[in-house]
Amino acid sequence: MISECRDTYRRHPRVADGALAMAAFVLGVIGSAVKPDSPAHVRVPDTFVVVICAAASVALLLHRARPRLTTAFTTACALVLALAGVQLTPLLQASCLASLFLLAVRTDRRTARTGAVTATVTLLVASLTQDPEFPWGFVIVGLVSWTLLPGAFGDAVRSHTEYLAAAEARAELAERTREEEALRRVSEERMRMARELHDVVAHHVSLAATQARTATYLMRHHPERAPEVMENLCDSTDEALRELRATVGLLRQTGDTDSPRAPAPGLAQLPDLLASFERAGLKVDVTTKGDVEPLSPGVDLTAYRIIQEALTNVTKHAHTAHAGVHLAYTRSWVTITVVDDGRPDTQAPRPGRVPGYGLIGMRERAQSVGGRLQAGPGAEGGFTVALGLPMHKTAQHPHPAEVPHK
Repeated sequence: MISECRDTYRRHPRVADGALAMAAFVLGVIGSAVKPDSPAHVRVPDTFVVVICAAASVALLLHRARPRLTTAFTTACALVLALAGVQLTPLLQASCLASLFLLAVRTDRRTARTGAVTATVTLLVASLTQDPEFPWGFVIVGLVSWTLLPGAFGDAVRSHTEYLAAAEARAELAERTREEEALRRVSEERMRMARELHDVVAHHVSLAATQARTATYLMRHHPERAPEVMENLCDSTDEALRELRATVGLLRQTGDTDSPRAPAPGLAQLPDLLASFERAGLKVDVTTKGDVEPLSPGVDLTAYRIIQEALTNVTKHAHTAHAGVHLAYTRSWVTITVVDDGRPDTQAPRPGRVPGYGLIGMRERAQSVGGRLQAGPGAEGGFTVALGLPMHKTAQHPHPAEVPHK
């Protein structure tokens, strides 16, 4: 019922204000017609009192724009009645009490308390000075109670309204935050899957293409050596299918029994990776400095994928048969450098060819685990990819000297 009245008051504010002013006027007229000492006897209302009640009621129509002025005016009207010798009753004070309630609802607590105390003291002093023979205790208790009660009730209503508004704002913020967090996680997962698929496909397809070209050449000039290359090509495509199934299997539902359970690749599989490049004609030398320490799973996968992508780029663009991978372990960091001595790919890009995302993906991978990556032409030719990764994601960034610069 209360909520329905509040909704109606919000939808039709002018009608509600008019009804409030009319009710205050009617109550004031009734209060002026009843004898205070004998409520059972009714007298004709004084014209003066009716005019004052009408003026105070009309002032209530301005409470939305001028709540302080409305309270001051209605209090002044009640003061005029008290100074004229009219004993103030709750009915005669209807407009003043309504304005005190609205003042508490529409302003802050300090303003509401100031208005209520000022009106109470003013009307109390005026009433006592006009009728010193009247029992003071009755005047004080009655007048003070009725004048302070609307302010307290209005403050409770305002506090409840602010609480509901704050609760709604928190609920909206929580909902918006949940949606933004969900979108962010979906975007991050899409980027991670895109990097995985790019690395797997680029690596194996590049090796398969190189081996296919080699097999074509050997079948024309050295057919006795072609079967060995074709077997390597079959091994490369089989390995590509296995890694694709493992990667795409991450998108399956949790309850799927066909989901692969193979562990994610890491530096432990580095010899197998280098062997696949060697079958494609790229010899890779590996050097290790420092005590080999285990990496966290995410960092281990990142190191493997970046080495894989860097060597794939060597196979595709460097025009060389030799590359080097250097690993340097410190207490909390591992530095990986992939170098080659080849010449850059000078072939003009084909029309409509889309630039690759290899270097972008490598940098994103490194940053996702708190690492750093730099890539560019080497000082003595070729191309260098320098990568610094923490043993764990919580490790601090290394000193700049620990990560090679291009």
